[in-house]
Amino acid sequence: MLEHMSEARITPPPRKVSEESLRRLRSHLGSLNTATLQRLDSTLPWYRKLSPDDRSSLGMVAQRGLTGFLAWFERPSTTMTTLLAEVFGGAPTELTKAISLQKALQLIRTVVDVVEALVPGIVQDRDQSAVREAVLRYSREIAFALADVYARAAETRGAWDSRLEAVLLDAVLRGDEPDEIRSRAAAVGWNGTDGVLVMAGSTPTTDQPGFISDLRRSALRAGLDLMVGVQAERLILVVGGVVDPARSAEVFVGGFGDGPVVYGPMVDSLTEAHRSAREALAGLSAACAWTRVPRPADTQDLLPERALQGDPTATEVLLHRVHAPLAAAGTNLLETVDTYCELGHSLEGTARELFIHANTVRYRLRRVSEITGWDPLVPRDAYVLQTALAVGRLHAPTEAFSL
Repeated sequence: MLEHMSEARITPPPRKVSEESLRRLRSHLGSLNTATLQRLDSTLPWYRKLSPDDRSSLGMVAQRGLTGFLAWFERPSTTMTTLLAEVFGGAPTELTKAISLQKALQLIRTVVDVVEALVPGIVQDRDQSAVREAVLRYSREIAFALADVYARAAETRGAWDSRLEAVLLDAVLRGDEPDEIRSRAAAVGWNGTDGVLVMAGSTPTTDQPGFISDLRRSALRAGLDLMVGVQAERLILVVGGVVDPARSAEVFVGGFGDGPVVYGPMVDSLTEAHRSAREALAGLSAACAWTRVPRPADTQDLLPERALQGDPTATEVLLHRVHAPLAAAGTNLLETVDTYCELGHSLEGTARELFIHANTVRYRLRRVSEITGWDPLVPRDAYVLQTALAVGRLHAPTEAFSL
């Protein structure tokens, strides 16, 4: 990782010191290393809690740091990048796994403190100023190198996490085996154990390059888990920890591009999310048929358009959750809602057509609303009911028609 560091900023070589001071530094290198390890153990509680292997690895980094400082001091022509590669060697990846950047800087600071405290008493008096200056410059370069190591590790980890997330999203959309989905979800750190829903819409334009980060921040603020999938011009979100689907959808609607945004029904777990995804995508495909479609829209509000487009799930919902309950309640309700819709939503006209009082019409329409959840007095709901009646006729035996 260090080989990619820029050479544009070349650190000036340290001022030369006497051969006697260099000889003293070389002879005290072991004692400096021992003092450093003792200081790490006594001042950094987290260091004492590390496993023996991690302690050994970090101890080697500290030891190479001291050796690298002396090498740079002895050979001013050596580039800092070369020395830093010698200091970290094959450790960067292991270092970033073992400790955070903050702890790594604490480790280097401890090494520098030991050097600053002990080295002036080792070298000749005339060389102490040059040594202190070299320690400051060397520690600064080590800090820059650590920041670079951790930044590159974060980029690599982020790219790998994105690939894992993409594989998990594909498994969810396909409805793969539950065990496989659970395994992949654990790999990406998915925590959404409660309600899960899927949202679909258009991908934002190129002038919003940070939209995925914005979506993740929104999820964090709302206490929701989030999986993001970009499929060309289509953006798909899998949202976990949902309690109120409409409210959760509102959290993310601003992260989509122009056009409809549709969310599917809430399901109990990620292994069932393919059902929510299927309905959300079907709703998105059919949303263009409703010119006043809300944003975001519940896919259940798009049942007529989905049925017209041939979505079997929508047809089943209209048939079994709307038409069948009304038919079971008696033909009066079917006849009343059908007549009401055919006569332009006129209560008086329906009453005259059926030879009943207008209040009876109101009562029957209220019963329709109670049974189905769609209110015939609301124009959009009346359209859903009218479509459900048509679906019922198409799927009922011919002799069963009574309207």
